[in-house]
Amino acid sequence: ISTLGLEDYVSEKLTLSSVLEVGIETITDANIQTLRNLPWNFLKKLMVLNNTARNTHCTTGTSADETQLNLTNIGDMFTDIKIDSNQSINPLDVVTTLFLSSDCLLQQQIMLKMSMCQFALPLLLPDYRNDNCILLQWALREIVKKWRPQSLESCKGFKEKNLTVTSMPTISFVRLGNCTLSKSKLLNDVLSSLQQQNNFFIHHNMQCGNVPRTISDGLVEIYWYLPCGKKNLDAFPEAFAATNLRGDARSKSIQFEFMRKISTAVFVFVESIDRSTCKLLSSIDNSQSSKQKVTLDHLKKLATNLQLEQKHQLRKSNQMNEADFVRKVQKTIKDVLKHSSIMKNVEEMAVVARELKFQVDEDDEKCFEARMHAEEIISKIQNVGDYKKKVLPLQGNILKELAQLEKEMHRLRKLGNKPIEEYKCDLENKIMKLREKQYQYEPSEGILSFITALVGKSTEERHYFLKWMKFFLDTVARENLSDLRDRYKTQYKGSQDHSKELTELDQKLADSSLGLEHFMREIGQIYEAESLLIDKGKLNNAQKQFALLATELMLEGYPLELINGDASHVPVRWVNDVLKQLKKKMGNSSRIRVITVLGVQGTGKSTLLNTMFGLQFVVSSGRCTRGAFMLLIRVKEGFRKILSCDFLLVIDTEGLKSPELAKLDDSYEHDNELATLVVGLSDITLINMAMENSTEMKDILQIVVHAFLRMKETGKKPNCQFVHQNVGDVSAHDQNMRDRKLLLEQLNEMTKAAAKMEKKDSYSKFSDVMEYDAEKDNWYIPGLWHGIPPMAPVNTGYSENIYELKKSLFKTLKQKKQRSLDILEFNEWVKSLWNAVKYENFIFNFRNSLVADAYNQLCINYAEWEWEFRKNMHCWLLEAENRIHNQLESELGGFFQALKAEAYEKLQNEEKKMLDKLENYFQSNGANVHLVERYRETFFKSANLLKTELEGHVLNKFEETLNICKSAVKFEKIQSEAREEIEREVTRLLNTCRNGERNLDSEQLIEMFEKMWRKNLSEKNFIKIEKQNIEHCVYMQLRRNLQNKAGQIQEEKRFSLQKSHLNLTRLGRIYQWFSHSMESLLKEKTENLVETCMEFVLLKVNSKLDYDDAYTRELLHLVENRIQEADFQKLNTTSEYECDVKLHICGMSVRFFQEMHDRFIDEHDTLQHLERMKPTYLSLFQDIYSEKEQCQKRAKQFCDLCLQPALLDLVHKQLGLEIIQDISDSPRFIQYNSRVFFQFTILKDMLERREFDAYLKYISNYEQYVKKWIVKQIEHRYMKDVKLADVEKRCLSVIIQKVKKAVDRMMNDETTETVFEFLEKLCNILEKDIVISKESLGLILFENQENIKQFSSNIQNCIEDMEATLISEFEKTSNVTEKLTNLPIKPQDVFFKKVFGCGKQCPFCKVPCEAGGEGHEHHFASVHRPQGLGGSRCFGTNNLPPEICSTDVNSERKFLNDDTNWELHPYKNYRKYYPEWEIQGDPSIEASDYWKYVMVQFNKQFAESYKAKEADIPSGWKNITADQALNSLQE
Repeated sequence: ISTLGLEDYVSEKLTLSSVLEVGIETITDANIQTLRNLPWNFLKKLMVLNNTARNTHCTTGTSADETQLNLTNIGDMFTDIKIDSNQSINPLDVVTTLFLSSDCLLQQQIMLKMSMCQFALPLLLPDYRNDNCILLQWALREIVKKWRPQSLESCKGFKEKNLTVTSMPTISFVRLGNCTLSKSKLLNDVLSSLQQQNNFFIHHNMQCGNVPRTISDGLVEIYWYLPCGKKNLDAFPEAFAATNLRGDARSKSIQFEFMRKISTAVFVFVESIDRSTCKLLSSIDNSQSSKQKVTLDHLKKLATNLQLEQKHQLRKSNQMNEADFVRKVQKTIKDVLKHSSIMKNVEEMAVVARELKFQVDEDDEKCFEARMHAEEIISKIQNVGDYKKKVLPLQGNILKELAQLEKEMHRLRKLGNKPIEEYKCDLENKIMKLREKQYQYEPSEGILSFITALVGKSTEERHYFLKWMKFFLDTVARENLSDLRDRYKTQYKGSQDHSKELTELDQKLADSSLGLEHFMREIGQIYEAESLLIDKGKLNNAQKQFALLATELMLEGYPLELINGDASHVPVRWVNDVLKQLKKKMGNSSRIRVITVLGVQGTGKSTLLNTMFGLQFVVSSGRCTRGAFMLLIRVKEGFRKILSCDFLLVIDTEGLKSPELAKLDDSYEHDNELATLVVGLSDITLINMAMENSTEMKDILQIVVHAFLRMKETGKKPNCQFVHQNVGDVSAHDQNMRDRKLLLEQLNEMTKAAAKMEKKDSYSKFSDVMEYDAEKDNWYIPGLWHGIPPMAPVNTGYSENIYELKKSLFKTLKQKKQRSLDILEFNEWVKSLWNAVKYENFIFNFRNSLVADAYNQLCINYAEWEWEFRKNMHCWLLEAENRIHNQLESELGGFFQALKAEAYEKLQNEEKKMLDKLENYFQSNGANVHLVERYRETFFKSANLLKTELEGHVLNKFEETLNICKSAVKFEKIQSEAREEIEREVTRLLNTCRNGERNLDSEQLIEMFEKMWRKNLSEKNFIKIEKQNIEHCVYMQLRRNLQNKAGQIQEEKRFSLQKSHLNLTRLGRIYQWFSHSMESLLKEKTENLVETCMEFVLLKVNSKLDYDDAYTRELLHLVENRIQEADFQKLNTTSEYECDVKLHICGMSVRFFQEMHDRFIDEHDTLQHLERMKPTYLSLFQDIYSEKEQCQKRAKQFCDLCLQPALLDLVHKQLGLEIIQDISDSPRFIQYNSRVFFQFTILKDMLERREFDAYLKYISNYEQYVKKWIVKQIEHRYMKDVKLADVEKRCLSVIIQKVKKAVDRMMNDETTETVFEFLEKLCNILEKDIVISKESLGLILFENQENIKQFSSNIQNCIEDMEATLISEFEKTSNVTEKLTNLPIKPQDVFFKKVFGCGKQCPFCKVPCEAGGEGHEHHFASVHRPQGLGGSRCFGTNNLPPEICSTDVNSERKFLNDDTNWELHPYKNYRKYYPEWEIQGDPSIEASDYWKYVMVQFNKQFAESYKAKEADIPSGWKNITADQALNSLQE
């Protein structure tokens, strides 16, 4: 044990789960370097059924062959080469050591795998610790074999039995003394079939078989010979057991005694008989003795004492070859079997062992107690079908009905003429009643005993109990199946009129399956029933320990049923909570990779997984896998980083195209459901195809292609590997090149067909929907058996090819770009996939919270990048506008062109930054990024559209700014000339006063200044701008616009909708049901149109330009474009409507345009301009005359007249951006991060307020409601939570610092000599930041001869005072609403654009689209609502319909509207008219609880508002509470 490195497992035994752990050595072909590697190499190869597992030679040192080659002396060739004990060990020592070091579960698995490899099995194990032996009865319990005695050949019958309880003759083989004839080799020859030689027993001529045994002497091995029923193949006609004692029987007398007592015959191998040997043999009665050379005297004496006949003595002479001797031994054994009736099984052998004081492994106290528990349960089983009905009642017809009801809830096939929502409520009630019925069943005694035997027990106790249960259940099942098969065969061979009896037997055969999964399924159903009742408030708590129990069993290596194959049902709550408990147990080590196998029934899928990973999925022909089971395999620490996971989850599935389901109408549907679910959960899917089933291959491929195509649409693209079984030729890969090409062509054709069926025509190749390489992803595996079972060992080619496939799978997993799933994420996939599978149209009904979260996260990131793009462009644009304003008139043209080029470059750089971020995001290994891969193009397109939008905005602002500058130039020139004239007069007056004979006091100065001012203004002929009548201008533009339209301009009055505005004659008899809804819709559209037009007007008014008739023309063009849109066209408005709405909008705009014009005139009128400057000139005149110190005052005037207005203007421009940033940074305003969050927030707000008007406005005029809601939220923040003044201070602080730095810089500029130079340079420094008024600057420069240093120092001091003054002004301003309205960048508009999206609404219920990015092609919403809330009404009754379109699209119902030309059209095919909409089925019946609650609460008010009758509310809706409504939103 120490030599093999197993000393740590003497007390703490080696476990099966640790052996099955996946590590780097699992896929490494490293040579055996040391003896300590031998046990692990043996286990590794044995678990994958590799026949070379018993090779125990190390590669270090020099081998015997190499030694032979290196001999220099020819004579040395005849010298015996000594075996190096450090280099080799006898395989039997390895086997013995491993059995002594393994726990009960691993011992059974080793025994089972050795049996499949046709290795002889340890029966009596020598225990070095106490010089005793252990009978391995428990370890042999798992071995079940099928064989056909030649007596059953004619009827094609067979036996399938567990060998530990099957009595049969036992032939034992022992050796006395040394023999040159190898007993074990002879035994192999004797037991081998006529066509195939097998090494059942290790012998001297096998690798390392000649190495001296260390601890395996005294080992008794057993092997069962099992015939196949063919006389020309079988060595023996009947089954028997052969036991073989290792070592000299003379020193192992106690083992020899054991073998004598259990045997039908004992074959004793002796080469010479001495006295002691004779004495030992004399103690045996009726023994057969094989001999080669004996002492004649002793032999004669033995013949007399033992009454030996000639046939009992087999002598191999030197002249007899081995083949003849083998036939002689075989004939002797046949005679023994023919005439002997002594039979024993392993259980009876255990009795003998106990008599001889041997240990029996099953005598362990825990094993014994577990057996008692299991026998107590099994003893109640008389008839399997009756037992299941009585003890496992929750999974019979009740569960099948539940499964059907759950699917019907989604598919609505039996709806008929019933109201759809009422029908769904009825289905929900039926489900609830069935669950209540399940709950009313008290857990049976059998289930309680099963639970008691598991809960609170140690791992070892659980293992024993479950294995005993499996043993007894399998025994019962085999007996039942055997009986039923015999009866079926009898009926089938009888009359043709027995179809009814055969049908009943078919059902009994299906019901006769009973395994551990049925007991665990019952526990799961108890849990499911309780959980649902708790959800509905009918129970307080559930049996949480049940989920914990299933979790512990999964971690211990037992599979969990994922799909109940009998009912085609996934127990979602049960699986969900088990996986949640699993997460708790795993902690952070919960990443998984999933491998699944799919294929036709009976193609060896379970065997494939068992061989690949050493698992124990059921493979018995009587117990084919039904449904799907998942099993965890732990990944070793060092391998986790490489595979990016902590566990492998292996899913075994039932066979597709199974004969049991073929008769059912929905068998194809069942297979599709199964394939879709497991493919969706997988990282790698193995498609198992047996070449002999090529006729069914096309069907399975079709199912698989559908499944993969569906997964592509969910965002997953699993890898696919095709496994072609029973292809043994070494040239299979090359020979099948044409077949692979043909397969690929078939797959491509099927992909096209499947895409057409799933309405996804963009897919044309198989590789479009999954990762598939025809050369690398096709595997050719030889047949499982090397020869004819039951004596055939596993084909080494099979295990080797499976091993190569396994290595390839791990390589694929290592290279996978998609990150591994956390167990909770896997849980979400189970729920969402199964929910979508229950719909008929999977693709358009798939919802997954992980996909939704990943999409939402993408939207949040995109919104952040979009805002960064916008913000950077807004900031750059503000600087650009300032630079334009600060340019000289003569340089404007060239500068404008250069600035446009700079703008294009800036836009391209910002777009590249955004595209790079998008690309990095999709390339990252972030949480579930791969799930939103299909949205990549949408968001890249959105980024391009954003750049185009901002480009248009920038160019428009450039044009507007340039127009403002050009417009101002001519007026500024006039004003400048007037100022120069005034300044000359002021200077002249100054000189006059200075040259006067007397000093003038203040009043006299003012009088003289006033006289000069009046004289100048009266004498100078300043150009005066005449005001226009804007109303007349607008009227003339409107008249020209309508001169070709029908209708006349009437006197402007308050606009109201008239019947004459709609052309309803085409509605005919359905007019009365649709006229009001169309009027309501037109009212909503008109309100939105007016609002949009007024926004356009205010945008123009807030510019610094004068009114232009072009604005009115643009306004009318805007109205015409909106009326021409498809949504408006559907309403069939009349020309009278167009005239009236234009008149109304123009009438509203006149007042604003007039104010705009008047303001412009006031700002640019020369006389008014001079009057505004008069006080400053007077003050300068007085100060200069009085020769006062003006430096301080001039500095203050510069701050007050130049800096302060410029800073206020900048704060005004930047305030919108700062507000947006402030709100975005606030965690309380997370709703603006994505449209989904926004919808949740706004709906939650309405629920809390519970005001009908809010809901009506939200539904009928969503756009306006959202805009006003956002404004209120912003106003509330800056009125209650945060002072707007604080945001203004931040803006001011930034620019103040820039101004101070600029002044400091100028103070240190020694080259500046005059105030003019100083101010000119200062303005140049700040030209990007602020626009300083030239006229104000002129005032500061007038007669300014101040000292530069002193002037700049005074400015610094004045800036501090100015800042304090501005802050004080900010604090005084309290009208937040007015400020928000007048901002050039309005936060409310930015946030509205961010959360409103495309503005499209569901064509049925009017719920807004939630898709992210501007470039999306398909619209969707998380939750749809009853159509009656949107103003629809039932045809013929005028009731508000309660139906929800997310349900309708999966039903047989029909709709009609203007798009269908008022003809009925199936909801299922809604995409014919609305291809851009994806209306997904609700993930649960509770998903729309919010809107159901709203309709119940305000049914009457909605009916009154829509002038309809109240909706017939389904009874179940009335039980929904406000909390449940909110919960449905949160879900």
